[in-house]
Amino acid sequence: MARNRKKLRILIADDHELVRHGIRGILRARREWSVVAEAVDGREAVLMVQSFRPDLAVLDITMPNQDGLEATRQILGAAPNTKVVILTMHESDQMVRRVLEAGARGYVLKSDLATSLVKTIEQVSRGKLFLTPKVSEIVLQGFLKESKRGKEVRPTPREIEIIRLLAEGKANKEIASELAITVRTVEAHRSQLMRKLGMHSLADLIRYAIDNGIAPARESR
Repeated sequence: MARNRKKLRILIADDHELVRHGIRGILRARREWSVVAEAVDGREAVLMVQSFRPDLAVLDITMPNQDGLEATRQILGAAPNTKVVILTMHESDQMVRRVLEAGARGYVLKSDLATSLVKTIEQVSRGKLFLTPKVSEIVLQGFLKESKRGKEVRPTPREIEIIRLLAEGKANKEIASELAITVRTVEAHRSQLMRKLGMHSLADLIRYAIDNGIAPARESR
């Protein structure tokens, strides 16, 4: 007599119903999997994890109120047994690193959703860290580029905070208020960043933030 297997309980978080519908359709192919909750932003995802205690959460990285990275940190703090898979369009080795540092165990590109999500969930649900071949190649290419660059000039943690806030459209005064520093200090950091990175405009800094995973690009759905 076959033993009854416990269903894998999954939460989906994405701010677009169409994407959530697509994920549900993919997961439906596995009878032993069950979608127990859906969230439309990172904050709601954290609350639903606390309520439903799913085995695994599939989170979009770009969501209103709270992004997937911060949601991952809070989910793992509140429910450490819930494993997290991040879903994103970002093909950036820097973003992969940030996702793994946040504690997620899988990274799925939206372009590979239909072919990679099931395999990723299978592996992550078994306690494994899993990157698809395409994501692994992105990470390897990033590593090789870093090896060639050697000791590259890098922004300090404070400068990264300022780059991120600038990329979000914050003015110097807003940044100063958020970081509890003076406007003059923000301006000094901004000028120093321009010189250090060899940039000449705010647009250059924003592009740098997106390319290096400091700030997410707007996703077109």
